[in-house]
Amino acid sequence: MTPDRRVDSYLRALPEVQRDVLQAVRDRVRSLAPHAVETISYGMPAFKIGKKFLLSYAGWKRHCSIYPIDDALLERHAGSVQGYGRTKGSLHFSTEEPLPVALLDDLIRARVAIVEGGGP
Repeated sequence: MTPDRRVDSYLRALPEVQRDVLQAVRDRVRSLAPHAVETISYGMPAFKIGKKFLLSYAGWKRHCSIYPIDDALLERHAGSVQGYGRTKGSLHFSTEEPLPVALLDDLIRARVAIVEGGGP
């Protein structure tokens, strides 16, 4: 996968602690979905498989977010997501408490399955 220079610029503009946490998200996606294409969508780093949206992530003033998060994923990881903020479709996390690797990996794999038509 070729890195998108716009994503590099996005990450460089963040405070170092946010950059490190979001770079780890980026690295996990690149590892688990090496065929995904990195891009910017709605002003945020994102990945697509073909023309379909896989996921995006962002750094905000008080938290980081990953999109999309569905209810099935939240149910599977009910214990792991306690204490994290969320909106419909996103999960918020802090630099002090990044997403657990198992949760992140499950999210990525579930999204790849959905995008490729196999379901979660």
